[in-house]
Amino acid sequence: MENEDLQPFLAASRIIDWQTPAILQLARSLAHDTDGDDEAIARACFAWVRDEVRHSWDHRQGPVTCVASEVLAHRTGYCYAKSHLLAALLRANGIPAGLCYQRLSVNDDGAPYCLHGLNAVYLKRHGWYRIDARGNKPGVDARFTPPVERLAFVVGSGGTDEADLPEIWAEPSLSVVEVLESCDTVEEVILRLPDIALVDVP
Repeated sequence: MENEDLQPFLAASRIIDWQTPAILQLARSLAHDTDGDDEAIARACFAWVRDEVRHSWDHRQGPVTCVASEVLAHRTGYCYAKSHLLAALLRANGIPAGLCYQRLSVNDDGAPYCLHGLNAVYLKRHGWYRIDARGNKPGVDARFTPPVERLAFVVGSGGTDEADLPEIWAEPSLSVVEVLESCDTVEEVILRLPDIALVDVP
């Protein structure tokens, strides 16, 4: 992939606001002692977001966050919000990063379904590599082990309509942003989790 194709995955935006001072400061700190190695920097950023930002529902912790700098300020977020912060930290270090989604069963037994947010990072040695910083807990053990993916969830275990969505987005899904920015509590989000209908390809 040529450099111009990666530019959207390095850009700052309203949600991925990596140019804010707090994100730049943390990004520099996480890159310290890595000798500029993109894999080492990405591993450090991933581990920090996974372990230092609490998953909103796991910890029943508000406020509901969406914008990357907001996630950093409050150290809490749903998977989507955590992916926004991770993208921001990676981009602040000059590493292309995008957003990915899985469609998962909410109760692990068929409908209803919801989107789950994660990231893809472009590593010089491996190309695009998906990482999931939603936060580990019993039954969830996401890791940074390129080129092997170690994501939080295995698609297909909760129903036939689960899916890995193949796209890598430069910006978050509008349906995700709408839910996060319109809900006042973490309990409200859990009742309105974003979903997307699967399209049958002939």
